[in-house]
Amino acid sequence: MIDPITVIATASAAYNALKKGIEIGRDLQDMGGQLASWAGAISDIEFLAKKAENPPWWKIGGNVQAEAIELFAAKKKIEAQRNELKTYIQYSYGQSGWEELLKIEAQVRKRKQATDHRRAEMQELLITIAIVILATLAGLAGLAALAWFLVLQQK
Repeated sequence: MIDPITVIATASAAYNALKKGIEIGRDLQDMGGQLASWAGAISDIEFLAKKAENPPWWKIGGNVQAEAIELFAAKKKIEAQRNELKTYIQYSYGQSGWEELLKIEAQVRKRKQATDHRRAEMQELLITIAIVILATLAGLAGLAALAWFLVLQQK
């Protein structure tokens, strides 16, 4: 399961490492790990924000609203980070550096959607199925107990 707090912390740490690397003149290729980490965290935040807009029926409540607000704030923070990184990268490496970052971000997003996000969706589906099965079994058990009780009452 993807944890919003961890994702936000990961994005901030990777962003700070990228910013520091750009300030000291490191090549973007040398910061591939930080770029991938930041892009992955961005992808996770966008995925979580999309899921928060339409939460599963068993997650509806006050906690979901708080999470949605937290993710909205995280998205705004990510937008500010992206704008600042764009300025830094275009200044230090030119437009080709920014295009390289966008290409890396797209690759990471596709990989995350195919693996982590798909896994999270499958987990959510399995939880929903388990809850429905348990509720159905509990209802059937209740009906069976009621029928048994009625049969005993008639004797």
